[in-house]
Amino acid sequence: MLRLVVRRLLQLIPTLLGLSVLLFLWLNRLPGGPASAILGERATEADVARINRTLGLDQPVYIQYGRFLKRLFNLDLGTSVQTGQPVWDEFVLRFPATVELSIAAMIIATVVGIPLGYLAARKRGGWIDVASVSGSLVGICIPVFFLALLLKGVFAVQLGVFPSFGRQSTGLDATDVTGFAVLDGLLTGEFDASWDAIMHLVLPAIALASIPLAVIVRMTRASVLEVLGEDYVRTAESKGLERRVVRGRHILRNAMLPVVTAVGLLTGSLLSGAVLTESVFSFGGIGSFIRTAIDARDYPVLVGFIMFIAMVYVLINLLVDLLYSVIDPRVRVH
Repeated sequence: MLRLVVRRLLQLIPTLLGLSVLLFLWLNRLPGGPASAILGERATEADVARINRTLGLDQPVYIQYGRFLKRLFNLDLGTSVQTGQPVWDEFVLRFPATVELSIAAMIIATVVGIPLGYLAARKRGGWIDVASVSGSLVGICIPVFFLALLLKGVFAVQLGVFPSFGRQSTGLDATDVTGFAVLDGLLTGEFDASWDAIMHLVLPAIALASIPLAVIVRMTRASVLEVLGEDYVRTAESKGLERRVVRGRHILRNAMLPVVTAVGLLTGSLLSGAVLTESVFSFGGIGSFIRTAIDARDYPVLVGFIMFIAMVYVLINLLVDLLYSVIDPRVRVH
């Protein structure tokens, strides 16, 4: 297990190096160069020359890339054009909100999706199966931003059951300990603040969970159907083993490998794809910050975000590989 962890962490190095090369080439191939892209269409030649000297863009390409790589290694992602603050500090401030929202969405997707997919497979051709497959198809087809607006309009604006924006209500902010509003309320004993944070999470988490939920339902259903046709399942049932044992040890455990892979990939996509959901609910996470960065041509923020998400994907893949050996000891990752 330790050897696998070390090997995966070492694989992170060439992956990030390759990505850094692509990002560097992208920045240097922007129309008019990075300086013109940052300053906008009305930039003068003097302004462009000044920015080029400030950023070292008048140096040879290999020197520019060396400095770029050194800054990445030191977690120096540059300064945000929007706020004037270091990009890393902006990420540290906003990323807990996105992580909290993504975790809530994945909890909904897995807790609902896996049992529903299993029931659909066991009741193949029945109303549960038809409803699950049809519902998952609808979940994939509906755009996330439309579902978010629909949930907000019905449950927040019309019915007033849930808050319509933000992470917490005014006056109920939990003492900041970790940056995670729900956890901070529990750690400090401010349970009203923790509950208020959960209420703010419900609607955006449901909207963000719609596509992962649909994928998990269909993946679980297909995987369980495949396992149900295996000889060892029929043998276990013919031996008279308890249904609970057959269901847990022989069916679900063997069917979970592809589902775990899907959950890992979907978790990474949630962290990078929460832009629209956070914008609709004014959630204040990294997603809404990235949206404004695109509008403001804040390239240091975009570069830092891409590198950060790449690291998250690699670490999630490492976790998935470790879960493989836990779910099925026969699996050996080479």
